[in-house]
Amino acid sequence: MAWYLTSRGIPLPDCPPLIQTPSPGEAPGAAFDPDRVDRVIAAFSLLRHTQGQWAGRPLRPDPWQVAYILAPAFGWVRWDEDAGDYVRVVRELYVDVPRKNGKSTLSGGLAIYMTCADGEPGAQVIAAATTKEQAGFVFAPIKHLAENSPALKKHVIALKEKILHPRSGSYFQPISSIAGAQHGANLHCGIIDELHVHRDPELVETIETGTGSRRQPLIVIITTADSGKRETVYDRKRQRIEQLARRVFTAPSVYGVVWAAERDDDPHDPATWARANPGFGISPTRAYLQAKSDEAKQSPADLAKFLRLHLGVRTKQETKFLTLASWDANATIVDEESLRGREAYGGLDLASTSDLLALCWLFPDDDGDALTAIWRLWTPADNLAALDKRTAGAASRWVREGLLTATPGNVADYEWIKDQICRDMQAFRVKSIGYDPWNATQLTNDLSNERAPMVQVRQGFITMSPALKGMQRLLLKGTPAQPVFRHGGSPVVRWMVDNLAVAMDPAGNVKPDKASSAEKIDAVSAAATAMSELMARPPKRRSVYEDTDFEAI
Repeated sequence: MAWYLTSRGIPLPDCPPLIQTPSPGEAPGAAFDPDRVDRVIAAFSLLRHTQGQWAGRPLRPDPWQVAYILAPAFGWVRWDEDAGDYVRVVRELYVDVPRKNGKSTLSGGLAIYMTCADGEPGAQVIAAATTKEQAGFVFAPIKHLAENSPALKKHVIALKEKILHPRSGSYFQPISSIAGAQHGANLHCGIIDELHVHRDPELVETIETGTGSRRQPLIVIITTADSGKRETVYDRKRQRIEQLARRVFTAPSVYGVVWAAERDDDPHDPATWARANPGFGISPTRAYLQAKSDEAKQSPADLAKFLRLHLGVRTKQETKFLTLASWDANATIVDEESLRGREAYGGLDLASTSDLLALCWLFPDDDGDALTAIWRLWTPADNLAALDKRTAGAASRWVREGLLTATPGNVADYEWIKDQICRDMQAFRVKSIGYDPWNATQLTNDLSNERAPMVQVRQGFITMSPALKGMQRLLLKGTPAQPVFRHGGSPVVRWMVDNLAVAMDPAGNVKPDKASSAEKIDAVSAAATAMSELMARPPKRRSVYEDTDFEAI
């Protein structure tokens, strides 16, 4: 990107996003085509601003828009055998930026380009809004661009609710319903405006699934941050972008950037405004943010609004209890064969028979200073497609690599699980297998009949807080040179560790909170249950698992 900007005489921006997914150039066979970016910038420049002090001037993208949005999304290409040509690597573009940073202008330029200049015959381009009124707000500035740009208006026909490009047989229109998204169902581009106000995921999902027959479709999400509410369509998209940025899994076709302040930044410091707002000084202006900052000083409610709308801070977002840094520091090769005959403590999570189930075995060292962990993970085969969608296609790879077992049918096959546990009981010296009695099933009864030492473990603060804090302590103590909570670095478990959210009571005790977690955490819950058993029935020697300053319960 630096080479491209320098070669075109574009200043290098000094406002990198807080969160950025890996470069699309990391995709296998990717190549950078500067001419494609030149074409996008040239198309933008033929348009004219329609409002304010910039009205009538060419709509030239700012350096930060070129460096962090347009060049990565449009410049990186790969050869497509079916198309017999190079196509864009990026098929989903996510831009999360505070208000007044030119989102409407960027959306308008992209809508016009994808309709009229992307070289796609019969391109169907839509912008999705939640209501007809919002659709009008989305369409109006784009219609103004079409009507007031001399180089464009002779090539398009701007109707009341649609813009036509007769030469290519293409059109652009806003929609506010699933029916509108399904009309034609052969989208070249879908622009989703202000994702955080979409309460129902169906419209977004309909747009995403309507591009199957296009060579290089593009879904564009341009939004402002939400307050941090869990399990919304915004939350799921934002979490996926953050996980891609942390390399929890990979999806080269998805590229995303998020501009925001850090949670501990001073919200009233102009330096914070500049970091969170890439257009700072031009749009938004310093005077505008100063006024909003002064307003935010008046009440907590105004401050929360300022943090979210103008600094991109999700005000209700939870702090990570187990960090990926500490988790990765303890990743090491685990030789399962070397664990045969070792003392083992199990934790079984059977929370969802139609999604993921997990079993964790913990093996304490003889000297009591560390432990080793292994997992067994299952999902019904019929759930794999849904799991792929939530993990950017990683779930099928996990199955192929033997990290996740797909059992036949649409619900968990308990016979598979029972057989695996029985084999493990023959291989290890199993002291106990903890399970949540609330989710007790015939499986736990069958295992008891097989003489498995099944133990009920309640999932409340009393049992889970010591276990989770014990895990946290071990992970923080471990280093790459001397891991203390040794695990095999499974990407499936790593994904669940990254998803973990905890509930906390007034005394500071914690427990896994599945309802608030970004995604599945079954492997972590199983490990915490196993840890609870290990701490309840420790070896006679003193161990590091007991050496923890827990809150009084």
